[in-house]
Amino acid sequence: MPRELADILQRYQGRGREALLPLLWEVQTAFGHVDAAAARTISQTLRVPEADVYGVIGFYTLFNALPEGETTVHICTDPSCALAGSEELLEHTCQALGVQPEETASDGRFTVKRTTCLGLCEHAPAALVARRGEGLHSVAPADAQTLLNGAKTPARADTLGGKAHIFLGGAAGERAQSLAEYGDYAALRRALTELTPEQVSAEVEAAGLLGRGGAAFPTGLKWKFTREALAQPHYAICNADESEPGTFKDRVLMEHKPHQVLEGLALCAYAIGAQEAYIFIRGEYPEAEGRLREALAEAEAAGLLGERVMGTDWSCRVEIRRGAGAYICGEETALFEAIEGKRGYPRLKPPYPTTNGLFDRPTAINNVETLSAVPAIVRQGAGWFRQWGTEKSSGTKLFSVSGHVRRPGTYEAPFGVTLRELLEGADYCGGVQGTLQAVLLGGAAGVFLRADEIDVPLTYEDLQTLGATMGSGAVMVFNDTVDLREVLRELARFFAHESCGKCYPCQFGTQRQLEILERLDAPLPGDRARLLDIGHTMTEASLCGLGQTAASAVLSAMSKWPQLFPSE
Repeated sequence: MPRELADILQRYQGRGREALLPLLWEVQTAFGHVDAAAARTISQTLRVPEADVYGVIGFYTLFNALPEGETTVHICTDPSCALAGSEELLEHTCQALGVQPEETASDGRFTVKRTTCLGLCEHAPAALVARRGEGLHSVAPADAQTLLNGAKTPARADTLGGKAHIFLGGAAGERAQSLAEYGDYAALRRALTELTPEQVSAEVEAAGLLGRGGAAFPTGLKWKFTREALAQPHYAICNADESEPGTFKDRVLMEHKPHQVLEGLALCAYAIGAQEAYIFIRGEYPEAEGRLREALAEAEAAGLLGERVMGTDWSCRVEIRRGAGAYICGEETALFEAIEGKRGYPRLKPPYPTTNGLFDRPTAINNVETLSAVPAIVRQGAGWFRQWGTEKSSGTKLFSVSGHVRRPGTYEAPFGVTLRELLEGADYCGGVQGTLQAVLLGGAAGVFLRADEIDVPLTYEDLQTLGATMGSGAVMVFNDTVDLREVLRELARFFAHESCGKCYPCQFGTQRQLEILERLDAPLPGDRARLLDIGHTMTEASLCGLGQTAASAVLSAMSKWPQLFPSE
């Protein structure tokens, strides 16, 4: 056994299956893949069946059981990057190495792969580079020369704008806010000294804070249900597995305001009666993970997190867990499975996470943006938060805008701003490049709006009247030079690739949807009816949100632009 592998395994002695993903990451980073000998010793160390170790390796796309090049280059070809020329980037990179996608160069130095969204849509085209012994770094915007010359991550400044009332205040586009700049967790201090856990949940509920990951469930109510559950212990989880094409606002918060995320998670833990908290961050976010770890170390050193927080009897131990390339793990129960060291398969509901979540214990899970709103609510009060937005859509919202706008980026806006103002306003994107054809609102699982529909106010209730959805706040803009059929094919490829295969409607439906869209130029008799049937079946019969929304964009396009779908 190599000495380096023995040293890694030694650190995991006495741990169980829940340590499988961290251990696999250490081995993968050190050796570039997890070979048969390593899988066998991992199985023995954690007392996990060897077949299950291979099952996990095969499920997550960033793990490899077979050798690859010293450097693996993953190039995103989802819609925003495709608009910026990622297919050409992939072709040029492969030509320079004399390989096809998914192949390794003859000298063993490089492997080139096509990948799904990397959450760098505003900097498209983007790539993720994995170097043996060094781990991952992201490159955006990318070019073939940068990817092949061994350069480290180029300096990148994010475009942040809008009305920075709650989320983006004090954020700099190129670096993380330090603890000294952020402050000493005043909201958590107030909660620990002045408020009961029940009062924290009540304040969040009074503020009308809805989940910002797409489901829009009342946050305070979720926390109340979790605290009232009898089983112990309770867990608080930050879902940072943001993987929806077109969505990158959670990455921005983690990279630029990590202490705000950590304080929000700590307030959640206090409110639900938890002392253990996890941040599950997607594997494709190396910079965000690094900045979160630095911030966590700062907070622990200052006594703001960890054992006996701020000198009280309450502890809040936070662990950061890295995913490994599976969009499905953004679904809350699949995320639990991943933390527990399993394939990220969604669970049947009920029971719900508030009673049977992580390790089958009561769990409150919220996404990054939701938790980032909580410190301001606890500091300033529910009434302060409600000064923005509407009765049903309170506060402000982060929007990830990419595609054909003058200033792609992350924008904070009060609920009620119109989509037109977001796209054209001087405080926001500054206008559309070219003639607007369509907006995909809500990410890959969202719906299309035509150019004549962009005066709609961005609230949950107003979008509902159009049959549209807020989703995670992704806004993808397409001018009239774009073939929307190709956009639909890219979205279909994403869902076909990311379906976990647990339920038949999604496993079968995403594949058939892609097949039909790929032959739109020469359709078979009955293809239009088949596409509608597949879409409605997935929506009604799939187990989780992935399958239930995998046809949303296609169905909306069929309704708004029927000429794109020839009938026999």
